[in-house]
Amino acid sequence: MPHTAQAPIFPGDGVIRLTQRTYRDPGVGELLISPRANAICGTDRGMFLGGASHIPGHETAGVVIAAGPGTATQTGTRGVVFLMDYCGACRSCLIGATNQCLAKRGDMGINTDGGYGPFEVVHETNFFPISDDIGFETATMLLDVMGTSSHAIGRAQLVRPDIQSVYIAGAGPIGLGLVVMAKLRLGDDLPVYVSDISPWRREFAESFGAIPVDAADASALHAIGRPDIAFDASGKEVARRAALDILGQRGALICVGHGEGISLGVSDDLIAPEHAVLGSEYFRYDELAGNLELLRKHQDVISRIITHTFPIEDLDQAFVAFLSGETGKVVVTQDGVE
Repeated sequence: MPHTAQAPIFPGDGVIRLTQRTYRDPGVGELLISPRANAICGTDRGMFLGGASHIPGHETAGVVIAAGPGTATQTGTRGVVFLMDYCGACRSCLIGATNQCLAKRGDMGINTDGGYGPFEVVHETNFFPISDDIGFETATMLLDVMGTSSHAIGRAQLVRPDIQSVYIAGAGPIGLGLVVMAKLRLGDDLPVYVSDISPWRREFAESFGAIPVDAADASALHAIGRPDIAFDASGKEVARRAALDILGQRGALICVGHGEGISLGVSDDLIAPEHAVLGSEYFRYDELAGNLELLRKHQDVISRIITHTFPIEDLDQAFVAFLSGETGKVVVTQDGVE
């Protein structure tokens, strides 16, 4: 039977309203999820301010409450929703590059109803089960924070396997994820420099072992030396340019944050220093299993990235807090409907 319940809509201008929404039963190969936690992402900012025709929310953890024909997942299974509704049959998917699907059916919470609503219909292929020892709020870290950051580190290792120092532009949630994942994957002794215009964010990043740098102080930026890898999590051209200017020989700039561009001089920026500039888009579904094991071992430090939790009834207040620039990850929770 279809499910009807109130769901938050985003008409724009920072307004959130409740409306009756009807959710269909899951079809062949689909699951009906009851979202229990959803982390706010910078991408949601555009929908909060500019409006959306669907229910946003793309960092979702929840419970399967109904399973369609042809599925093997049991009702009651806890898990997270992979953003990209990949086809599973194209050239990219067949080699596991599900973040580069050539026939993607949609992006959950970006152009289809997502996790801020009381229900969410997903394909079984982009639902990832989690164990009972991981809370729903903490489970959301598997997605943008751990998944996107860890994939970016993997991209860096393709061109620079001997990483001995890292610089991160931007200390928002992705930047914090890069700090934590760099420490966990590359070694706790690895120097990780982080810049941001926000003193609060710099101080918070420092609590995870990062070395803070004031992005507005050019001399401080150059004083860190020549890092092997620079990650841009800011999406700002000026930050990308500054990162490339301090990069060591054979180094790589990994662009993680969407946004502005960058101008390159082929001879000076690329050929002579043998620099690489790579993009890193989300992550592959098959990376979730390894990140789940990391999360199990390091729940204390990873869950600390979450600084604020709000019930779904206070979704508007959660966005105000997130947009203040003085939070880590903000997570919205709901009791769920079954």
